[in-house]
Amino acid sequence: MKIAYIVPYVPNLIRTRPYNLISQLADLGHEVSVFTLGSGIQDFDDAESLRLKGARVYYQEHTIWRSLWNIVRAMPSRRPLQTVYSWNPHLAKQLGSLLSVPGTFDLVHVEHLRGSYYGQYVKSRFGKVPVVWDSVDCISHLFKQASEHNSGGFGKFVTRFELPRTQYMEGKLVGEFDQVFVTSAMDKNALMELTSQDSKPAPISVLSNGVDLEYFHPNPNVKKDRETLVFSGKMSYHANIAMVKYLVDEIMPGVWMKRPNLRLIVVGKDPSPDVRALGADPRVMITGTVDDIRPYLWKAACAVVPLVYGAGIQNKILEAMACGTAVVTTSKTTSSLHAIPGRDLLVADHAQEFSQKIMMLLEDQELQMSMGAAGAIYVKNYHNWTVITNQLLLHYSDVRQRMHGTVQR
Repeated sequence: MKIAYIVPYVPNLIRTRPYNLISQLADLGHEVSVFTLGSGIQDFDDAESLRLKGARVYYQEHTIWRSLWNIVRAMPSRRPLQTVYSWNPHLAKQLGSLLSVPGTFDLVHVEHLRGSYYGQYVKSRFGKVPVVWDSVDCISHLFKQASEHNSGGFGKFVTRFELPRTQYMEGKLVGEFDQVFVTSAMDKNALMELTSQDSKPAPISVLSNGVDLEYFHPNPNVKKDRETLVFSGKMSYHANIAMVKYLVDEIMPGVWMKRPNLRLIVVGKDPSPDVRALGADPRVMITGTVDDIRPYLWKAACAVVPLVYGAGIQNKILEAMACGTAVVTTSKTTSSLHAIPGRDLLVADHAQEFSQKIMMLLEDQELQMSMGAAGAIYVKNYHNWTVITNQLLLHYSDVRQRMHGTVQR
C-alpha cells in the first residue's frame, strides 16, 4: 500500500506512536511517505533516522514565526489555534503536487488535531483519496479537565478561548474524514459526544499505544534502589506539571514520614519553573533532558503516576511496566488499559491511599518483583507495536473497501 503519513512534528523515540507505526509499516513492505515539520538540527536528524527506517520523508523547516503568524490569522475565525499552529504552505504544496498524480497514494493518514488542517486540505481538493485521522486523544476532553484543575493563565485561556473552539472543531472533523482513531474508549466516547445528532460521523476506532519492546525491557543486571521512586514525562506539559506538584505536595509527605531518606527522581525534558522549584527539596531530583530514561526506570523501586487529569493512554506507565518496574497509579489511567489492579499494578485515588500503596511496595520486595514481572508480561501481550500495526492495516483495508471497493495490496 502507498501511504501518505502526515505528522505535524518529527516522529522519534519520544513521539513513539507515529515513529513505531511508520517503522512497522515500512518493515512490512508498504511505501510510506512521511510529510513532517521541524526546526533545528535535532528534528533534521530525526527525519534522517526515519529515512533509515525505510520511509520517504518530506521535511520542511517550520519556524515559531510561521506558527505565530498562523495564529494571528486564525484569531477572528472559529478555528482552534492548534489546528493552524503547524500549517506550512510549502509542505501542503509538496503534498498537493504528489496527490495531483492519480495513484500516487492509496490512502492519507493524518495525526493529531495539529495535523487535521492538512487532512481537510486533502479532502477538499482530492476527495477520492481516503483520509484517516488519528486524533490520538480527544483534546477538548483534555482541555475541559485542564480548565477545571488549573486556575492560572493557561486554565483561563483554555476555558475562555480555546476550549469552545476545540469542541466545535473536533465535532466537525469527525464527520469530515473516512476513519478516526483514538487511543482509548474514554476518548472515543468524548468525541462521540461532540458530534451533532444530524451529522454522519466517520467510524471511530480505538487503536491503542504500544511500546518498543526491544528498547524498553527488564534488566536483571541493574539492582533496584529501595530508596528511589521515579516519575517521568515531558515536564513542560501542563498535565505532567499538575501531576508532579500533587505528588510532591500531597502524596510524598506521607511517604517521607516513614522513609525520610527516600528520593523522588523527576525525569523529563523542559521542566517548567514550577517543576524546577520542587528541586529545592534535597529529596527531589529534577533531571531535565536525559539521553536514556531506562536506567532510571530499571533502578527505581517503583514508578509513580498520580494522574490528576489527562486523556488517552499514559505512555509513562507502559514504559515503566515494560522495564519490569512496579507502578502505582490512579483509576483514571487504568480505564484505558486491560491491566488488572493488584496483579499488574497498584491503584489508589486519594493522596493518603497512594502513599500507603507506595509503602506497600517499598516494604514488600517480593510483591515489588512479582508486580514488575507481571507488568512486563502485560505490556508484551497488549501493547506490542506489531499487533497494533496489523490492526491499523485492517482498518486501512476496510476504509478503502468502503470508499472504492478495493483491497489492500
